[in-house]
Amino acid sequence: MPEKKLTIPDIRNRKNGTPISVLTAYDYPWARMVDAAGIDIVLVGDSLGMVVLGYPDTVSVTMEEMLHHTKAVVRGVERALVVTDLPFGSYNSSLPAAINNATRMLKEGRADAVKLEGGVAMAPVAEAIVRAGIPVQGHIGLTPQTATNLGGFKVQGKSAHAAQQLIEDAMALEEAGCFSIVLEAIPAPLAAHITSRVTIPTIGIGAGAGCDGQVLVIHDLVGFYDRFTPKFVKQYTRLSEPIAAALAQYKAEVENRSFPDETHSFTMKSEEMDKLLELY
Repeated sequence: MPEKKLTIPDIRNRKNGTPISVLTAYDYPWARMVDAAGIDIVLVGDSLGMVVLGYPDTVSVTMEEMLHHTKAVVRGVERALVVTDLPFGSYNSSLPAAINNATRMLKEGRADAVKLEGGVAMAPVAEAIVRAGIPVQGHIGLTPQTATNLGGFKVQGKSAHAAQQLIEDAMALEEAGCFSIVLEAIPAPLAAHITSRVTIPTIGIGAGAGCDGQVLVIHDLVGFYDRFTPKFVKQYTRLSEPIAAALAQYKAEVENRSFPDETHSFTMKSEEMDKLLELY
């Protein structure tokens, strides 16, 4: 029997308790493995645009792409809470559009919650979605969808003024009804301070150990994406190396005709083959 499916209250109750583990997944096989490992939240991140679809950024990802991958992930998850990103342009044009797109993620994608980027400016959007009955996870600090406005993929909140803005962002999202907040690429002391100021869990990524949980992109964690590895990523293995070796061996065996051998081939009775040769 699988463990009981985690709920929003389960995650909220982990505040100041056992740290919350979060990993991304973008398809059925990875979702199954992440869920089987006992990870608490599976995030269908719009990072799929870069690590799965080959886009240069997350801005290019569409609603239809997010729905497609969310459906696949949900089919592979039994225990974890599934949170999916609202892609750029799906929630920052109007409140009706934001509510409609968030609703699609739950109705069509079967996600448990949605995530959106932005602090004070996006708090009214988060509140409107929450009022519509849809759980929302916030995301502040380095927000990849609007990284250009932030000067690129840089650490945020390093000055007192910038840190104050992030504190206000977190408090605004809490007031809007978010059940948790992702803190990305901010100084560890600031992340710990924000965590102490809000009553909802914080999930850090490049934000130190003082958060209520941690999230990483699965392809970064297992060394399956080599275009860029952020400073805050710990690679627990490098799957790309044995996979590359296996592919090279396959190519060589095909070319020298050692694959397939008898072990990997089907046979037929010799008399049947003889009958065939008599006919043709």
